[in-house]
Amino acid sequence: MCSPEEEALLRLEEVFSATLARVNSLVLLPLLETTPEPSDPQGREGLRLLQRLHRSSQRLWEVTEESLHSLRERLCHQDTVGLESLLLLQHAERVLQAHVGYIESYSSCVVVQAFQKAAKKRREFWRGQRKALWQLLPGVSSEASVGTALAQALHQPLAHHVQQYVLLLLSLGDTAAEPHRTRELVVHAATVFGNLQSFLRQALDQALATQALWHSLSSRLRDVLCTPERRLLQDSQDVPVTVTPLRAERVLLFDDALVLLQGHSVHTFDLKLVWVDPGQDRCTFHLLTPEEELSFCSKAPQDRMVWQWKVTQAVCQALRGKKDFPVLGADLEPSEPPTCRCVAYTFRAEGRLCQATYEGEWCRGRPHGRGTLKWPDGRNHVGNFCQGLEHGFGIRLVPQGPEDRFDCYKCHWREGSMCGYGICEPAAWIWGPRERPTGPAALQVHRPLGEGPAERIRCRGGRCQQSTQKCPGMILIPLWLLSRGERYIGMWQADLRHGPGVMVTQAGVCYQGTFQADKMVGPGILLSEDDSLYEGTFTRDLTLVGKGKVTFPNGFTLEGSFGSGAGKGLHTQGVLDTAAFPPDPSSTRKRQLGVGIFPMESHWQGVYGPFRDFVSAGCPGDEQEALLGFHVQNSRELRKSQEYLCCERTQPEPCVDRMEGILDELLLHREPRALRECLRKALSNSLHPLGKLLRTLMLTFQATYAGIGANKHLQALAQEEVKQHARELWAAYRGLLQVALQRKGQAPEEDEDTETRDLQVHGLVLPLMLPSFYSELFTLYLLLHEMEDSLYSQGIANLSLFPDTKLLEFLDVQKHLWPLKDLTLTTNQRLSLVRDKCFLSATECLQKIITTVDPREKLEVLERTYGEIEATVSRVLGREHKLPMDDLLPLLIYVVSRARIQHLGAEIHLIRDMMDPIHTGGLCDFLLTALESCYEHIQKEDMRLHRFPGRWDSREPW
Repeated sequence: MCSPEEEALLRLEEVFSATLARVNSLVLLPLLETTPEPSDPQGREGLRLLQRLHRSSQRLWEVTEESLHSLRERLCHQDTVGLESLLLLQHAERVLQAHVGYIESYSSCVVVQAFQKAAKKRREFWRGQRKALWQLLPGVSSEASVGTALAQALHQPLAHHVQQYVLLLLSLGDTAAEPHRTRELVVHAATVFGNLQSFLRQALDQALATQALWHSLSSRLRDVLCTPERRLLQDSQDVPVTVTPLRAERVLLFDDALVLLQGHSVHTFDLKLVWVDPGQDRCTFHLLTPEEELSFCSKAPQDRMVWQWKVTQAVCQALRGKKDFPVLGADLEPSEPPTCRCVAYTFRAEGRLCQATYEGEWCRGRPHGRGTLKWPDGRNHVGNFCQGLEHGFGIRLVPQGPEDRFDCYKCHWREGSMCGYGICEPAAWIWGPRERPTGPAALQVHRPLGEGPAERIRCRGGRCQQSTQKCPGMILIPLWLLSRGERYIGMWQADLRHGPGVMVTQAGVCYQGTFQADKMVGPGILLSEDDSLYEGTFTRDLTLVGKGKVTFPNGFTLEGSFGSGAGKGLHTQGVLDTAAFPPDPSSTRKRQLGVGIFPMESHWQGVYGPFRDFVSAGCPGDEQEALLGFHVQNSRELRKSQEYLCCERTQPEPCVDRMEGILDELLLHREPRALRECLRKALSNSLHPLGKLLRTLMLTFQATYAGIGANKHLQALAQEEVKQHARELWAAYRGLLQVALQRKGQAPEEDEDTETRDLQVHGLVLPLMLPSFYSELFTLYLLLHEMEDSLYSQGIANLSLFPDTKLLEFLDVQKHLWPLKDLTLTTNQRLSLVRDKCFLSATECLQKIITTVDPREKLEVLERTYGEIEATVSRVLGREHKLPMDDLLPLLIYVVSRARIQHLGAEIHLIRDMMDPIHTGGLCDFLLTALESCYEHIQKEDMRLHRFPGRWDSREPW
């Protein structure tokens, strides 16, 4: 049987539903229908608010109808429908949101006096509606204005309805003979609507106070400050307070901003960028903002407490992005605003940041953490900040000339200045058509059809060395600098290139030398794209000047003095040697730059430094978010939009517990197999300190060696950098482990010797981290071995034309080793035409060498391939057989030719450079050497391998 309270709820809902419908037809619809489309902005704003109120009223009526339906179902089917089925109980939050939406829409109309303004525009119409309107408003004086009556008609029924909700639900909770769970639902609903009462009263009070404030201000101030959604929380005219240093005449605290009125000046501070700093004085507290530090002083301590509490709660509410419920400061979330925040702000004060917009992480009024800084002139900086200054790794773009041309600096910053190891990419220089220089000794531009840019240079009266003939005076050397975009890799000091460095141009030209105060000093070397080498001195734009020597790819050398002529050319006076042998590729074509000119340990200290500081401080959880890691899209986005500079922007989460869990995991997984899996998970997790470190190292590696940096002369530098990163990651793990041991009161681990460390670095860390660098690194290997791989590909193409038996015969494989039983012939097929069937298992095995990036796994593939070859031979011979090297090598060449692995030279050299030193001198090393020998033989013109000299000339098994 239903209780009297349920029946009363039914009647209450019926009355409220009917009242909403009547208010809608008598008030809201006429307001919308009688309000013509206004031409002024304020009128359009008022109409928008009334339309929003109408939609909110409609949603509230629909929810009320649903509630009414659930009550009727309960009364009609008491035996089968329980009390908990009522919408008010089962979905109290949904009913609440419908009421809150209506209250917020209504209060916004009150703030801007939308009802009064609408009534004024159609006085005659509303005068005719007075009788019907006053019937909705019992207790309202007939002397009240139409605007007031409209406001009351849209508010009074709701306030009465919510009050009755609370009373009936409380009574229902006391008397209902229902299960405990149902009673909890009733009590919860009563609490919800009790809170709604408080929310309604506060919303109306704030709306009326804000409306009175706008009425008291001048029209100019009102136009600047007034928005329908803004609410006044505190006014210094009610609770006096003095603000310095601005000496504000009036202080207004809104729910989204702090406003100081000073004569005709208005100072507005976004609450999301306000930090409250309690003062030492009982009557003073301080506010920190991006450009001001304000002191709030009051005569009475209680006044200071009121202002400090309200500012604090307003900041919390602004950061949460929603109003506190039921009243300010009563939200369940923490009542203290976080110190670290992610917000966008445009600086106004004069200085280096004037009109610049910073978007990212803040701490106590200063950019601190990851962020993006953009100036109106097109400058952009993305990276780490510390106390308002660029600090840590960052990328700076500086526009140069026309649109979409930038100098790009990728380096470490210290207190706002570039410092340490880094990269510079000046803007590409785009030249228009050039006239051919003239003059007897001038540099003459010559572009052969289908070839790269080149220059002819005329010697001045010299003789060719080792020749009795007069020098013809014309030779061809590369035209290095008609068009150039650069990348600088080297040391910095105070925003200037300073110290040893390498410069790579878009045209493929490489320079290595010394910089001082951003200028080249002393001798250096210059490598062109066609492998010509110049050793000597240069000008700022890499023009040859002074004494130097040019070594051409064919071995010719030109040694003498270089200088610019009167025209647009280049003069030289010296000796041209045409009798020299072709140079060693390691001195020209494969010359490596950057290795040894600056210690590898000096690279990217701006990345390692913060991590070491974090570990030295004991890995405090609240500092983990300030660690490394930011995101930059690829350089192609630079040409589309400056929006490519971006950061991950999420509100920092508490990290203390997570840091404890990370350190505990390290302690639990110290055995070799468990440690490998633990490190794998850590390095793949962007929230783990090791994962953050790896991610930032990967980004610096991409910034260095992708694009212009993809130059074959930087391969050794990149390879050493990857190994150094592996050493640093292992040191980082060891540092975290020591902190974990210290926290648990355990003895620290002993220091490792170099040999033990290298075994862990190459055997454990390097295979786990190499995938993060593999793409850029392997590209450098491809470029370095491009010529050999091209010859190898031609050899593979020639060998692939042979059927199996012909190829085995061509390679001098002994016939008793041929696996003819593996050749299955179809009808009318001859044995001599079968292709790709012999040693098929070994071929398929070797093809898997390109499916992994781990050098250890690649060596395992090679070892399994050798095993498959021997297994096939043993099966053919009917007994176990160990192959001597002069039998193995032709068989391996056969398998390699059938596997058709692209870029095998790059693969071999990467394995050799990155493999674990523990394999040196072992079977894997021996097999890799054999694979190298196969690779080299396939490149030769003569493919008939009758005998193999030297170390392979042995028939002893191995």
